[in-house]
Amino acid sequence: MKQMEVTIMGQSYLLGCPEGGEAALSSAVAQVDREMSAIRDAGKVKARERIAVLAALNLAYQLAEVPRDAPSATSLASPDMDTLIKRLDEALGHDGQLL
Repeated sequence: MKQMEVTIMGQSYLLGCPEGGEAALSSAVAQVDREMSAIRDAGKVKARERIAVLAALNLAYQLAEVPRDAPSATSLASPDMDTLIKRLDEALGHDGQLL
């Protein structure tokens, strides 16, 4: 597995990425960065971990709103939950907070 360094809200992260998945990961990182930055820029939430949780909830809600039979829904990557949890744990670090 390849590693990619990405930046989200000015913070660098080293993420595992399967070969050929660089474009999809870059797109996902850009979407997360936009969502987190928008929440931060609204000025109501300051703590990075709260911003991350709100961004995750917003993105999950948007994904849930995509009709299951829509053609674009079949093209969405659907990593399993264990992989998502592992990536989140790695990003948050051992103490459960964003660095």
